Amino acid sequence: MAEEPGVTRDRNYYQTSWNRKSFYLVDTGGLDPTSNEQMTRMVKFQTDIAIQEADMILFLVDFKVGWQSLELEIAKQLRKTQKKVVVIANKADRAEDTDRIQEIRRLGLGEAWAVSAINGLGVAELMDYVASELPEKVEADAPEGISIAVVGRPNVGKSSFVNTILGQEKLIVSEIPGTTRDSIDTQVEFEGEKFVLIDTAGLRHKTKDKDELEYYTSLRTLRAVKECDVAALLIEAPQGPVKQDLRIAQEILQAGKGLLLVVNKWDLVEKTSETVDEYKKFVQQGSSFLSFVPILFVSAKTGQRVAKILPLAKKVYEERQRRVGTAELNDKLGSDIERHPPPAVKAKYIKIYYIAQVDTEPPEFVFFSNYPELIKDSYIQFLENRIREHFGYDGVPLKIKLKKRK
Repeated sequence: MAEEPGVTRDRNYYQTSWNRKSFYLVDTGGLDPTSNEQMTRMVKFQTDIAIQEADMILFLVDFKVGWQSLELEIAKQLRKTQKKVVVIANKADRAEDTDRIQEIRRLGLGEAWAVSAINGLGVAELMDYVASELPEKVEADAPEGISIAVVGRPNVGKSSFVNTILGQEKLIVSEIPGTTRDSIDTQVEFEGEKFVLIDTAGLRHKTKDKDELEYYTSLRTLRAVKECDVAALLIEAPQGPVKQDLRIAQEILQAGKGLLLVVNKWDLVEKTSETVDEYKKFVQQGSSFLSFVPILFVSAKTGQRVAKILPLAKKVYEERQRRVGTAELNDKLGSDIERHPPPAVKAKYIKIYYIAQVDTEPPEFVFFSNYPELIKDSYIQFLENRIREHFGYDGVPLKIKLKKRK
């Protein structure tokens, strides 16, 4: 984890279990009730929601520093919640430090535990206690549904976009670039279908002097992409797709995920009846590898077309799971290959015998040939285009492998 303070800002949910009891741990940002700084107030708003949702509150203090006036103010507010509070004195790195826990109990919140997160001292005993105090009714199942990672460069409106879908302020929304640093999972149901929305930190350019915080931010976002079913890549309408957007799109497709291109801030663009078509041509001409990706024009600010994102994500999800039978593949693609066979190389006639789909998520196709090593990339692209022409696969990357027929 990063040593820099302030890395956690939103509510970050982790599913875990201890002693056969499942529950969520909710990591929150650092509290400072005395500060009126904008970001601090937004973090406090998120923490207050986490406190309202919780069955138990774990209040961490620095054992080496001891409790200060700030801890006293937080303790005062926690007592008002009338919820079970466990005080955890972290950084008690020596066994003899546990004897000094009595001074931490003077916060007046009841139980206090001395632990050392860095070396694990006292953590198991603390978790035994936490699990024993949680109500038996607590069950923490993983969120169910089609998972959609909302990704993009910093400050393109990702959190606003998710909040518009949710209709609630679960995520911090701010004009300050880089506000979101954690990946946040939220379950939502739309027209009988369950979805899990993952709001992620903005991906930036890879730079030589990337600091540690930027490193963890990127890791969280890339992990969200790897774990999702479909990624919604937000770009700014007035600016259009830039190199960073294209790099993110490539990473999503290389991970084998479904992809939607969401053009946000569409309300800021002066439009005619031809603007949408012109914009699509502009995107596809500048990045031909996105030719099969659906494009949706939205405004998170006004809500324009935002409701269409979930049905479109479901369609891409279903395309990613599609499996075509071998007979149908060979019937339709066989005719295309017969009309446009791969060109001969070094006087060697190349023949493709048959095709099979061997996997889904993403769809994977194997072409069996007498000289697979001689088939050029341009012809592989031809084969992919024919697959899409016959079977769709909108928004879904395809894997094509060439094998020698034994």
